[in-house]
Amino acid sequence: MQAHDVSSFRRAVILVADGVGCGAAPDAAAYGDAGADTLGNIARAIGRLSLPNLGALGLGHLTTIAGTPPDAAPRGAWGALQEASAGKDTITGHWEMAGLVTDRALPTFPHGFPPEITRPLSIGAGRGLLGNKPASGTAIIEELGPEHIRTGDLILYTSADSVLQIAAHEEVVPLHELHRICEVARAIADHHQIGRVIARPFVGIPGEFHRTYNRRDYALVPPAPTLLDDLRGAGMDVVGIGKISDIFAGQYMDSSSPTESNAQGIARTKQLLRTLPEASLVFTNLVETDMVWGHRNDPEGFADCLREFDEGLPGLMTALRHGDLLVLTSDHGCDPTTPSTDHSREHAMLLAHLVGAPMAGRRHDGDTFADVGATVQRHLTGRHDGDLPGTPVL
Repeated sequence: MQAHDVSSFRRAVILVADGVGCGAAPDAAAYGDAGADTLGNIARAIGRLSLPNLGALGLGHLTTIAGTPPDAAPRGAWGALQEASAGKDTITGHWEMAGLVTDRALPTFPHGFPPEITRPLSIGAGRGLLGNKPASGTAIIEELGPEHIRTGDLILYTSADSVLQIAAHEEVVPLHELHRICEVARAIADHHQIGRVIARPFVGIPGEFHRTYNRRDYALVPPAPTLLDDLRGAGMDVVGIGKISDIFAGQYMDSSSPTESNAQGIARTKQLLRTLPEASLVFTNLVETDMVWGHRNDPEGFADCLREFDEGLPGLMTALRHGDLLVLTSDHGCDPTTPSTDHSREHAMLLAHLVGAPMAGRRHDGDTFADVGATVQRHLTGRHDGDLPGTPVL
């Protein structure tokens, strides 16, 4: 890809509210997710969900949210995007945002991992394995944590996603050792095209275990170029905040800043916007909605997390300069009102605000999550010539 004169380019922010879906996708039933609607169902479950700042950008147009009606004159363009990739995973959602559509779902393991995975993993780790089944992360730690402490064996589990998760108590398996084991697991997972290996450290005593923010994701390397590769090739800075670098296997990043909370992610995004030059992309993932509240089926906690995000949004927007593009989106749903604790196949929100430009009130009738990357590419490079899929908002 040719480098461009970046002196006249603007900046862009992609802010991913992890798991914040806005209504079941047309093929949701095939994924067991008929009726899923993360935002709408949370509002119905708690009676009212007021998100005035997100509403002012057009959120109320995406699905019926009691307490956040459609704004008559939204400050940005809005639309609901349908995932073209197979699956409902963090990896596929983020990859598609960046222009990489995967037509074959990454493998899942509803009956646990086969011996060709567990045998070399146990040998490489030098420890036994407990569990080896789909499970809620908090539930399996409560179930097997005492035996793990007694034996030192690792807790191995999965979910409806393409993921191999290893949980260990930080006083039984030090973090550096857990990370080494997950690197062994990643090498094994590469042979089976598993999307992510996740280190899930926890602390506490039986009955009072809790997971820490020392989680680390080890992702499959994207099999084809993405928006991030294109921007780096054009001489632009790409900065990942939260787990973005992990999702893209550390590829195409000038720098990365892991976070421990949504508030920290927003604060670091604001800080970067005050210092970053033009010709840059800040790509931020806010994971608490998904990890802390969605997977635990807690609509009240999910709603509080959304309110906190909504309250922090004006401060973030004040850090934007004239010509900056802000795109708020999501990677899948994680409806906490359904019996499942897994992700849900839903539309992703698209709320796009361009400082100083007339995008107000524009409805975006695009097709796929790739519209996010197409919009950012058009804004930062002045082109969208078909090298990446998607329909730009701009």
